[in-house]
Amino acid sequence: MASVLEDPVLERHFKGHKDTITCTDFNPNKKQLASGSVDKTLMIWNLAPKARAFRFVGHQDAITGVHFSPSGSLVATSSKDRTVRLWTPNIKGESKVFKAHTAAVRSVHFSRDGHRLATASDDKTVKVWSVPRQCFLSSLSQHTNWVRCARFSPDGRLIASCGDDRTVRLWDTSTKNCINCFTDYGAAETFVDFNSSGTCVASSGVDSSLKIWDLRTNKLIQHYKVHSASVNSFSIHPSDNFLISGSSDSTVKILDLLEGRLIYTLHGHKGPVMTVAFSRAGDLFASGGTDAQVLMWRTNFDRRNYRDVLLQHSRRTTPDPPPHPGDFPPRVPHLHHPLPSDIQICPSVANTLATDPQVIEVGQPADSTTADALMGCPPNVPPTLHLPLEGGCDLPLPNANPGGRQPAGGIC
Repeated sequence: MASVLEDPVLERHFKGHKDTITCTDFNPNKKQLASGSVDKTLMIWNLAPKARAFRFVGHQDAITGVHFSPSGSLVATSSKDRTVRLWTPNIKGESKVFKAHTAAVRSVHFSRDGHRLATASDDKTVKVWSVPRQCFLSSLSQHTNWVRCARFSPDGRLIASCGDDRTVRLWDTSTKNCINCFTDYGAAETFVDFNSSGTCVASSGVDSSLKIWDLRTNKLIQHYKVHSASVNSFSIHPSDNFLISGSSDSTVKILDLLEGRLIYTLHGHKGPVMTVAFSRAGDLFASGGTDAQVLMWRTNFDRRNYRDVLLQHSRRTTPDPPPHPGDFPPRVPHLHHPLPSDIQICPSVANTLATDPQVIEVGQPADSTTADALMGCPPNVPPTLHLPLEGGCDLPLPNANPGGRQPAGGIC
């Protein structure tokens, strides 16, 4: 099918990982895309033409989650090695290790102000960390099985989490209490997130479902089953009008949440799609999977109403099979096969081996912060190396540079 301006378009593809890509995120500065992999590395892809890519080495097992801080000056990763790392996304490759979980860490997420991190783990807990004070703050522990994902609400007052216990839980970050639990799930939940206004929470499951709950009424308002296998990840457009999802059925689906319908199916990956993510502006989105490639797409479809796009497609495709002879008297029973209403896009993904960006491998042993040492956030910390933090202050990294200077008070 020929493309029109409003269809999503494959803009770039990146190849540098050696195994399944598990997570992706765009830098808010619009200049970088991060991806984590089963190959234990974090890749920072610089989006400028012919720019070098950075490969960050440090984790001892598969990376499971990645998220940029709101300013873009830090990037956090979670790993099956039970740790969380904070990196500076530049050639220096400096990092800081947080340890508190006792099993694989499955996701990591910054609060909107950049001062806290939420992590989810196979140890059945969600943990909250202070970024400027580099300490473990609290543990949320009412899940009865592995926790796959945890996300802050836009205002930072709530955390949503989901896991293999087939529940989605809402936590009050001030009281540390679970204030709501959605249990209408028939299988493990793989991913959870809020819409941009914080009024709804969406989740996906291994049963191929996508569900959206209205938190004001505690009611399920949308339920989609558009995939034929587990939905591994999804991302909500900043306008709240669209949702993209990646599945083990090897496709990326795009839903119009206002129309409540599937509008596009993308077939660019050769194998299960493990991660999808919109950029902060929504003009781009990325996908990655078991084919070890990151595909970056130009959104386009958010420019016009989907009905107008579908009308333009209908002018060049046949929306329904031609009349069947049995439709005219005498009527004979027969089976109709109407065409699906979603638009199928099958871009040609070239072999990128010849056009890969130059990759610079960076990373060094980093100092680790353990829960035992940091419970209670002691006000005095050792001499530090400074990394930029939100609002222009610094992130102190204990012992990474014994000759460094400590900012006044030791806390941003």
